[in-house]
Amino acid sequence: MKPLTKLGVRWTLHGDGRTPAPGAVVRPDERLSWPRTAGLGAQHVVAMFGASFVAPVLMGLDPNLAIMMSGVATVIFLLATRGQVPSYLGCSLSFVGVAATIRASGGDSATVTGAVLVVAVVLFLAGLAVRRFGARIIHAAMPPVVTGAVVMLIGFNLAPVSAKTYWPQDQWTALLVMVVTALAVVCLRGFWSRIAIFLGLLFGYGVSWLFDQVFGKIHSPVGGAESVDHWRLDLSLVGKADWVGLPDFHAPSFEWSAILVALPVVIALIAENAGHVKAVGEMTGDSLDSKLGTAIAADGAASMLSTAVGGPPNTTYSENIGVMAATRVYSTAAYWAAAGFALLFGLCPKFGAVVAAIPGGVLGGITVILYGMIGLLGAQIWINAGVDLRNPLNLVPAAAGIIIGVGGVSLKFTDSFELGGIALGSLVVIVGYHVLRAFAPPHLKGEGPLLDSGTSSYDSGDEGDQRPASKP
Repeated sequence: MKPLTKLGVRWTLHGDGRTPAPGAVVRPDERLSWPRTAGLGAQHVVAMFGASFVAPVLMGLDPNLAIMMSGVATVIFLLATRGQVPSYLGCSLSFVGVAATIRASGGDSATVTGAVLVVAVVLFLAGLAVRRFGARIIHAAMPPVVTGAVVMLIGFNLAPVSAKTYWPQDQWTALLVMVVTALAVVCLRGFWSRIAIFLGLLFGYGVSWLFDQVFGKIHSPVGGAESVDHWRLDLSLVGKADWVGLPDFHAPSFEWSAILVALPVVIALIAENAGHVKAVGEMTGDSLDSKLGTAIAADGAASMLSTAVGGPPNTTYSENIGVMAATRVYSTAAYWAAAGFALLFGLCPKFGAVVAAIPGGVLGGITVILYGMIGLLGAQIWINAGVDLRNPLNLVPAAAGIIIGVGGVSLKFTDSFELGGIALGSLVVIVGYHVLRAFAPPHLKGEGPLLDSGTSSYDSGDEGDQRPASKP
């Protein structure tokens, strides 16, 4: 049984297998009874459902393939981390703006997945670098002011997609969905607050169906096109879809312009993984800093496989951290169960057709919250790290990059090559910060580290130099 133990796929029964003992947690190498473990796995799938299923729809990718590859990605992640970092990998929302930009310039799904595949390769290499040199390399290349600014401009760059594509399709449904989703996020507690996006989707489906019955067809633009009469909720393709079948696989294609647009998102993915590993370590009471490089590399490898067959990229999900915190169950057995459920959902085209039928007005109400939350995560990075925006070294590159990224400023080099939006904004933040830092006087160069704890100390382990880092 030793090989199974080394792979993290052997668990000991926690207590009576029913509930955690008072004040105790179910550790990653423990489990509850198998029926309860399966139930927790289903709960994890539901928790990530809202964001993870909305993302492929917004990116124009097959939702069946997205959920199937999220299960595969989770398995890869659990094996790579040897069951020590409980996590579910779902479709990353950070690439929604990238997909919209690529498609607006004439790219298709193959172009989108090709660009993201390159990002996944860079993420994998970044993980290997962290394994070799330690997490301090992240801070050196991407200090909090840079990471926060790039995450912020990625999120806020999506504002026109929500305002011009989804909201106009059914403004009143969008408004109602926005209000209900906001109330669910704020007013519900525990597990229910973690699935607020999912509850907003269900409410939107119901309202759209009701409005169709009461008011008939709506005259509005569909997907940014001309206004036409159409049903808010069109389930015609659901009836035609099979119950069992394979998703839509396709090969990626590569274009430099698309790749340059997508590359800055690797910064957001590194920040997401770092935050996830830190949060899980704090909840379980185990230092997982030594696993940060492995987690990043595993995410990159999983996203490489997913995008190679036409699926979306994947990342760790904060919704599932919420489920673990609420249940006190950190067993990786539950994530194996979740991966199994995801694979089964991926083999049901009818399920994917239901997801693909999400009305545009519903997406409008959800995305105004979701996109804003993505952008404000950048501000949270600044707050956690104590970034001082009174310091011009921090303020100037962040301000310029965010306005360029959000406003869609572009630089045209030749008739066939142009940089703009996310790519140009991120480049201005990253290069601008390091260039200005090289010329800045010493008193402007003090700053805090990337990780939330405010320190970069590491336990002895197997991933590079983990000696305590000196504070600036």
